[in-house]
Amino acid sequence: MSEATEKAYLEAKKLYAKHGVDVDAALAKLADIKISIHCWQGDDVQGFLFRDKTLSGGIAVTGSYPGRASTPNELRTDLDAALALIPGKHKVNLHAIYADTDEEVDLDALEPRHFKGWIDWAKANGLGLDFNPTLFSHPKAEDGFTLSHTDPEIRKFWIDHCKASRRIAETFGRELGQPCVTNHWMPDGFKDTPVDRWSPRARLRDSLDEIFAEKIDEQYNIDAVESKLFGIGSESYVVGSHEFYMGYAMSRGKTVCLDAGHFHPTEVISNKLSSILMFTDQLLLHVSRPVRWDSDHVVTMDDELLEIARELVRGDLLPRTHIGLDFFDGSINHIAAWVIGVRNTQKALLRALLEPIEQLKQIEVEKDYTSRLALVEEFKSYPFGAIWDHFCDQAGVPVREDWLTQVKTYEKEVLRKRGQQSVMQ
Repeated sequence: MSEATEKAYLEAKKLYAKHGVDVDAALAKLADIKISIHCWQGDDVQGFLFRDKTLSGGIAVTGSYPGRASTPNELRTDLDAALALIPGKHKVNLHAIYADTDEEVDLDALEPRHFKGWIDWAKANGLGLDFNPTLFSHPKAEDGFTLSHTDPEIRKFWIDHCKASRRIAETFGRELGQPCVTNHWMPDGFKDTPVDRWSPRARLRDSLDEIFAEKIDEQYNIDAVESKLFGIGSESYVVGSHEFYMGYAMSRGKTVCLDAGHFHPTEVISNKLSSILMFTDQLLLHVSRPVRWDSDHVVTMDDELLEIARELVRGDLLPRTHIGLDFFDGSINHIAAWVIGVRNTQKALLRALLEPIEQLKQIEVEKDYTSRLALVEEFKSYPFGAIWDHFCDQAGVPVREDWLTQVKTYEKEVLRKRGQQSVMQ
């Protein structure tokens, strides 16, 4: 650590101590928080199972920044590069289409052995893995319906795929010694207003019941269901709405996934966290940045991200919350997107952990709302950056923007050459 960084850290620590904030305890908590890093940012949601497919099912990636990964090894190498710039030990979130296999296998026939390369890599690096069945970009999803489809044969295909995904996830958890969160999202819905809203939801309910009827060890796999307000091709009606999945999860003992971009443009999820965790054991949180609608921009440290972090910390909800990123921006360096997103999420959590929470709660009980407002606002400009720099230095990752130099070097030496090779081929 440089002398200037150390001096700034010690001075900042004194300021926080005046309000009874234990900086060392805050950093210890931050070090234990695992962020699930979504693999699909690294290759623009292409995957490796169907090399000639095009994105469909409400999935759209804009931008053509050079160097996206085109093989499992390239993607793992890129993830290694990103993880070297992020403090802490984390998880990687896979979609089913990222199977590492040369076999021609469809989604409903996937097995754990098709992900052995990922398991070996995660084990060697001390990482956890999360998982998602892929219910898009497939011929059997072309009309916008999967688990709620009117055709029982198509429904069966997707049910079998989700069953296979849970077995894969259970293997991840058992092999890596930490539970795998398996998130179920599907794009089912209508572009225009339907006559019958009930029947698709009844079919989705029954399909999920059949999927979850197979007993999977909850020590190794945690099932989550994710809602959406609308998407491309389902602007008027989404079968798996927030209310549907909240009711389903609570009645079936499953985990609700809240995605920051899956609600009305002016609706936030920070205010939902305490309400849902009041009645469920745990929560899956997808951190994203919606711009006008669910456009999944790279996470910035905006007001909503800070409010999400504060809710998790102030309510002691972190032990019951699984945090993952979910965005895909093809307009900027893919590795930089990961680094920015994870580091911003960690910074927001650190800022929340450095608040004098018990003092603020007591002031609130005493109805001294003037002091509450004043202190909350003053703490926004406290020198958390000096604490963050210390955290990064202790973790052996670059301090401040120094990480960008390494990303640019990697782009020049690795990513740009991939683009040149693809042109030559």
